Amino acid sequence: MKLMVTGGAGFIGSNFVRYVYNNHPDVQIVVLDKLTYAGNKANIEDLLGDRVQLVVGDICDAPLVDKLMSEVDACVHYAAESHNDNSLIDPSPFLHSNVVGTYTLLEAARKYDVRFHHVSTDEVYGDLPLREDLPGHGEGKGEKFTTESRYNPSSPYSSTKAASDMLVHGWTRSFKVRATISNCSNNYGPYQHIEKFIPRQITNILSGITPKLYGTGKNVRDWIHTEDHSRAVWTILTKGKIGETYLIGANGEQDNKTVLEMILKQMGKSPDDYEQVKDRPGHDLRYAIDSTKLRTELGWTPQFTDFESGLKHTIDWYTEHEDWWRAEKDAVEAKYAKQGQ
Repeated sequence: MKLMVTGGAGFIGSNFVRYVYNNHPDVQIVVLDKLTYAGNKANIEDLLGDRVQLVVGDICDAPLVDKLMSEVDACVHYAAESHNDNSLIDPSPFLHSNVVGTYTLLEAARKYDVRFHHVSTDEVYGDLPLREDLPGHGEGKGEKFTTESRYNPSSPYSSTKAASDMLVHGWTRSFKVRATISNCSNNYGPYQHIEKFIPRQITNILSGITPKLYGTGKNVRDWIHTEDHSRAVWTILTKGKIGETYLIGANGEQDNKTVLEMILKQMGKSPDDYEQVKDRPGHDLRYAIDSTKLRTELGWTPQFTDFESGLKHTIDWYTEHEDWWRAEKDAVEAKYAKQGQ
């Protein structure tokens, strides 16, 4: 198989490229990435060679996308503007990448009959009511997102991802594009940009900066290790039913306050050694994924089922790879400081 991975130099995309490279030696990979601030050539530098090629370009560049799509058997589409806070400041790049970019890729996949998998987010469903009985206090209770959940996006980011999902549905039905969709919960793990919640707090502590918590910290995210996400996407690409949507989650619900306290404790700090800052506008209360369909129909199960051990693995990675994030740290914190966060 020759596989194109859009956004393959970003956090989740580069982890997928590594997964395929390490586990499927018969697959050649073409990474298409614009290398914006969130895409980093260093994420895949050691893989580049006979089996992995990096093409620096925009998914909205129709002639480039057409050329690349004509040479591959399948495309996994990760490329997206993805940071909610940034979408609240300037939504325009999100419309460009997430909507126009997805349209451009779909048209090329349609032209060359390329198997297409679209990677999306649980945020397209909006949020769920808060619950006190998180896993460990009553596993399995509380409403979760399913493939039957109504789309209800609440930010420019999630709205544009919802729009891109709808484009995939439309092109599959109208033009018979061989596509599937996955909506995944919050990823954590190596190579995640330090503007995101978990790596921001880890690198704050490593930099001697007091960690920050939005509002009360009661907002809940359903965490999944990025390697489990990669295995799920590969499973859907190779076994999934055309036209279907699969939800990817690992029953990893934790509120932000608990996650921050775990990070502090694992890094030898007092669990209350953080600063509360103003909450994010329109901050979704809770996400939770029901991945029953993926598990029962395609046989996928997560391997990182102990969140605390996965978190330790992540802390260790950022501690050992300071050269990967250090140069950007001051600029990221200065940007948050302007927002009072």
